Amino acid sequence: MNRADIVDVIGQFMRLKKRGANYIGNCPFHNEKTPSFNVSPAKGIFKCFGCGKAGDVVTFVQEHEKLSYPEAVRWLADYYKMALEETERTPEQQQHQMAGEALRILNDFAAGWFYNTLLSTEEGQLVGLSYFKQRGFRKEIIDRFRLGFCPDQTDAFYRHARAQGYSNEVLEKAGLAKNRNGIYNDVYRGRVIFPIHGMTGRILGFGARVLKTTERAPKYINTPENELYIKSRILYGMYQSRQAISKQDECLLVEGYTDVISLHQGGVENVVASSGTSLTEEQLRLIGQLTKNLTILYDGDAAGIKAALRGLDMALSQSFNVQLVLLPDGEDPDSFVQKMGAAAFHDYIKEHKQDVISFRLQVGLTDAGADPVKKSKLVNEIAESISRINKAEDFALQSHYIRLAAQRLGVEEAGLVNLINKFIRERIETEQRHARRAENQSPDDGMMAPDMEQETLPEVQPQSTSAEEAQEWQLLKVMIEHGSMPYDGYQSILHLIEERVDPELMLNPTVKQLFLQHMEHHRFTGQSYDMAWYLRHPDEQVRHRMASLFHSMAALSEKWVERYGVEPQQPQVLSVNDVDSTLSYFELKKILHIQNQLVEKLNNEPDPIKQQVMMQLFMKLRATERDILKRHETVVFKALKYK
Repeated sequence: MNRADIVDVIGQFMRLKKRGANYIGNCPFHNEKTPSFNVSPAKGIFKCFGCGKAGDVVTFVQEHEKLSYPEAVRWLADYYKMALEETERTPEQQQHQMAGEALRILNDFAAGWFYNTLLSTEEGQLVGLSYFKQRGFRKEIIDRFRLGFCPDQTDAFYRHARAQGYSNEVLEKAGLAKNRNGIYNDVYRGRVIFPIHGMTGRILGFGARVLKTTERAPKYINTPENELYIKSRILYGMYQSRQAISKQDECLLVEGYTDVISLHQGGVENVVASSGTSLTEEQLRLIGQLTKNLTILYDGDAAGIKAALRGLDMALSQSFNVQLVLLPDGEDPDSFVQKMGAAAFHDYIKEHKQDVISFRLQVGLTDAGADPVKKSKLVNEIAESISRINKAEDFALQSHYIRLAAQRLGVEEAGLVNLINKFIRERIETEQRHARRAENQSPDDGMMAPDMEQETLPEVQPQSTSAEEAQEWQLLKVMIEHGSMPYDGYQSILHLIEERVDPELMLNPTVKQLFLQHMEHHRFTGQSYDMAWYLRHPDEQVRHRMASLFHSMAALSEKWVERYGVEPQQPQVLSVNDVDSTLSYFELKKILHIQNQLVEKLNNEPDPIKQQVMMQLFMKLRATERDILKRHETVVFKALKYK
């Protein structure tokens, strides 16, 4: 934890920009167009002020990659090349871990076996390695993408995997073996292997290409969808390309595995492949974490162009700057970069980029020719694409496309605007219908409907239910930040808090438990729990809440002094004010509690002398109450009394 740099780690998954002492970016846990995701390198925490996600570096890896807490720690240790010492696990614990991590462990094992077979066996070198060398792939590129080969034998991999203890069930689920009448065979036999990595480098699945020209089997086969491999959420090459995409602020999109690898070998590293599918929302979200500039490369095949264009309306609606480049006839990214070299390849892309609407107009008008039916269909397609652009954020861009499309299509601009507005209204009405249907169908007990994919939705953590509970959490923050500091007349602020705060008056049971635990730890050790202890607390709600408390959105501008003459308060003054304000709240709460008890006793006390004593005490409490309110002039205190 001390070694991990939170900016470095999060920067592997998304694009961050420095703002003052912190970093900001678009949140990877929910769709947003204005950055609300903040990272504090000094505190080692992140916080999204949009969806509420918060935590430390381990929490981020855990949430982003859907890992358990120990898995996230292991990932960080591997990233920083640190050895972890782990306690020996019981057979039951080992079995549980195998069940939960079976696919990931098997995929990693299989990738290593295919890689070693490619480089270390006679068949692998003569067949698989020869193919890669024909494509011009050097050894370092083979290593970078962990390419491999499966022998053209019935069950070579299956037998080896079974000997290592992998079950038939997990081998079938991973798509590595297939059962035919009780006999298991290798699915990828005689093929070169392309492991498919997730953003953290985990092997999610495989693509495999057949090498025999006489083979009737499909040219490429992929892992069947399972818990790890979901095709719509994967872009080939994202792990190897993520840093270049972020650095160059542009993502190139191609179709196949070899296109990505060849471009990397040619020095073009900001590239991923959609593996022949049209872009999905999940894939766009992956790209959007790193850049909003998307350039799509086509090799001129009309069918391929039309298939890929289907996903671009979604990119426009997510405010991507989408550009398209048509490569010369007979060229694909693989052959073109090998022929031209990286510098000339980049120059060609810059010179031949077209925006998505212009490109669609060019392709559509060529296809429609003089056919009025095709042209009418094209008008509707272009209008629907333009309707996806957010008018509030990209008004000038939308207006430009309207004028361009009306001119190229030969239609009236006003009529095109009406058609665009029609698509916008229909989409809003459809979304509203779906929302009403989902609301009406939601279970009464608050549980999620079975068909909803929980992991694709941002988790908005519950906030404090009242101002009083917020003050209780604030007390913990004061204890952590200032607890060990000396205070006038007291050995430390924690000693002051212990004397002034009555935990029995706390509303939130979690805060009460943490308060008592903190105080007990201080009494026995003389030490105070630090922020890291709370950020690694076993309770996820505690980790989230404390990360939110320690990550404030507000930051003092560096120009306040020169522009307004406002001098920032010194940390010592701020800490004293923090302590005084928080403790005053709890003192007032205690006073009001005693007042209520006195009023109740007064109403039931027949002895006038005792009544007089209680009245005197009550008036003293009222005077103290007025002093506190006058000192702070805080509405929260008044709300506490008169709610």
